[in-house]
Amino acid sequence: MNALPTTASGPEPALPVSVWATGQHAPATQRRGRYHPDGTAHPAKMLPAVAAHAIATYTRSGDLVLDPMCGTGTTLVEALHLGRRALGCEYETRWAVVARANIDLARTAGYDADAAVYCGDARRLDSVLPADYLGMVDLVITSPPYGDSTHGHVKTKPGEGVRKINHRYGSSALDRGQLANVGLGRLLSGFTRVLAASAPYVCPGGHLVITARPWRQHTELIDLPAHILTCATLAGLEPTERCVALLGRLAEGEFIARSSFFQRDFVVKKRQAGLPTHLIAHEDVLVFRKPLNCSGSQ
Repeated sequence: MNALPTTASGPEPALPVSVWATGQHAPATQRRGRYHPDGTAHPAKMLPAVAAHAIATYTRSGDLVLDPMCGTGTTLVEALHLGRRALGCEYETRWAVVARANIDLARTAGYDADAAVYCGDARRLDSVLPADYLGMVDLVITSPPYGDSTHGHVKTKPGEGVRKINHRYGSSALDRGQLANVGLGRLLSGFTRVLAASAPYVCPGGHLVITARPWRQHTELIDLPAHILTCATLAGLEPTERCVALLGRLAEGEFIARSSFFQRDFVVKKRQAGLPTHLIAHEDVLVFRKPLNCSGSQ
């Protein structure tokens, strides 16, 4: 579905919008057989169908896809399965190891395009990625870390009730190099640096796709997608689309949400406290382009 709304203030068109039907199959089904089980503990993995849709839409066979915050390598795996080359950077060594294991699984399945995962800080990509990749990337796909209310899993044990696990990044909350462990202001400035550092690796006219969702922090709604639009603009990128990636299934005449026990429990408790909270049914997908007349600089 595509539409091109106009702004209320004038004739200038708003960003084109589209809806991606990326939740037709459950996340576990999408990952079955492609991903190493050690990646299950990651706090927030990108839905494979979201990455696959973006790759199929904005690249061609043989193109190079980069994820500067690749986590367990979802973007890289989906790129390989679609006949693209893959390049990733991950801050945490633990997840970089899992990402490489996932690439090995793709190779075992017969997908042998070039792929590599580097470990380092995405804010300083020039010190992590080889210079050979400058201007060679056709598509960047990534997602910033955000509120732990949207992350993690629950574990139940007789006599201990319900507790949340795997909902934080890093080995320590004191690791300030991990953007998930800093306040909103530093998260946004850090992510702006990530985008600015990624831009030189993107070919002119290449695309950048960022997935994000709002979250509540101390009852306040944090509109992260709107902030990301600002971050990317400051990094010299041109917004081209704002899309919706569905996390639930479209059926005949209805939408069937997919949610965990924790997500439902969280919504119930917030509503009891008087907050108008709803189950998360989609992710915002923000699409940008590197200007044709811009070579990119850090």
